[in-house]
Amino acid sequence: MLRAQAKGHSYMKDVVWWSGTLSMIVGQLGNVFAYNMAPVVIVIPLGALGVLFGAVLSWCVLQERLELLGQLGCVLCCCGSVVLIIHAPHAPPITSIAQLEESLLHPVFMCYAVLVLLLLVGLIGWVAPAHGGSNMAVYVSICSLLGSFTVPSSKALGLVAKEAFFSSTSTNGDAGGSTRAQLLFLGLLGTLAACVSAQFLYINKALDRFGCGAFDAFYYVAFTSCALLASTLLFQEWRGLGPVDGLALLCALGTVSVGVVLLTVSNEAVLTWRQGEGRQKKD
Repeated sequence: MLRAQAKGHSYMKDVVWWSGTLSMIVGQLGNVFAYNMAPVVIVIPLGALGVLFGAVLSWCVLQERLELLGQLGCVLCCCGSVVLIIHAPHAPPITSIAQLEESLLHPVFMCYAVLVLLLLVGLIGWVAPAHGGSNMAVYVSICSLLGSFTVPSSKALGLVAKEAFFSSTSTNGDAGGSTRAQLLFLGLLGTLAACVSAQFLYINKALDRFGCGAFDAFYYVAFTSCALLASTLLFQEWRGLGPVDGLALLCALGTVSVGVVLLTVSNEAVLTWRQGEGRQKKD
């Protein structure tokens, strides 16, 4: 985006921007497959490893300096990821389309979905035009709340696709189950496409106005929190966890989040061991 601005044209016409965008699309497709192979509660926080690999590759390939805060962030991301894997739930409770439909119509999840929609309407319709350009929290909130629909839709698509395209009859023996599954699949696909498009738009607006490091850090924490909350209400993956495993997952999530924040803002907030020398120079 900075390169496009320097050349005096829109980033939509820049080859480098499109290369990065296509790479992000391929990565998100990988996330969709991961959501259907493992619990969401472990896949989303492990996305922090992408930030870690990016920092390490920048240090090795681009010769960028990895400050002390960044090194601490790498260690915290690794430790938190290991704890997440050890204490993750082993099997998701929802395994059929009937259970998924029941969860989608559950009053708790419906109230949460309506609340998120109202917040998005208010943020996009009134708050973003007035304060979006000066307050990064507006775009972070919009993109994070949209994650409440993108992640559950991605996981639900994999579950519904099995019955929509690979099952000719329903469990009762008639063909209506397959048709109903196809309609549900199209609805989930439309929801996913609309939310991803909106996220794509507001992420680019945020990166065009604010620093990439600060936005990535706070967006990761907010997006992870919203997506985990929505997935927990819909798929109920916490139901099979004991109190020890649940507490360990919360601590691991906090550890990974702190690690990501330290890693992404390390270039802006430099910490050294020689604080005394700096004070002497100021005096």
